[in-house]
Amino acid sequence: MAIVIETERLVLRELGEDDAPFMLALLNEPSFWQNIGDRGVRTIEEARAYLAKGPLASYARHGYGLYLVELKPEGTPIGICGLVKRDYLEDPDIGFAFRPQYWSFGYACESASAVMEHAHGHLGLARIVAITSPENTGSINVLKKIGLEFERTIQAPGDGKSLALYAPPAKSAA
Repeated sequence: MAIVIETERLVLRELGEDDAPFMLALLNEPSFWQNIGDRGVRTIEEARAYLAKGPLASYARHGYGLYLVELKPEGTPIGICGLVKRDYLEDPDIGFAFRPQYWSFGYACESASAVMEHAHGHLGLARIVAITSPENTGSINVLKKIGLEFERTIQAPGDGKSLALYAPPAKSAA
């Protein structure tokens, strides 16, 4: 799979069908269900379908998507980070999820910062936003560290859950 971004400690590459076992494990982490939601993926076949309909379709349609985050140099997959274009948001949003054993090492900030740079510099995207549950303090801290701030509360389509929308600071008229 194509490497999209490299940082000091990480490689972010496109996801592929061979990543289905990792995605199955990630999507079924209790923390994923609590902070992001249950995607209903319970088998390798469902994980492959999730990849095909999600990240792989996004690469083809938008030229970006969620990427697998691997540790250098061994290539251990630890999470996902990238951009998602949701029908109910005007702008692409940055998303990330990591296996809990890799939390608190700065990997989310490192990968999210690199994705933001890639989005602005390489993809030419002007505005990147993020959504998270208001209780997800870990993600909120990452979003603040990469320069986003709380803009407003929105309702998620379907389940109507309240989500916090984070966005770049409004430019002041000087």
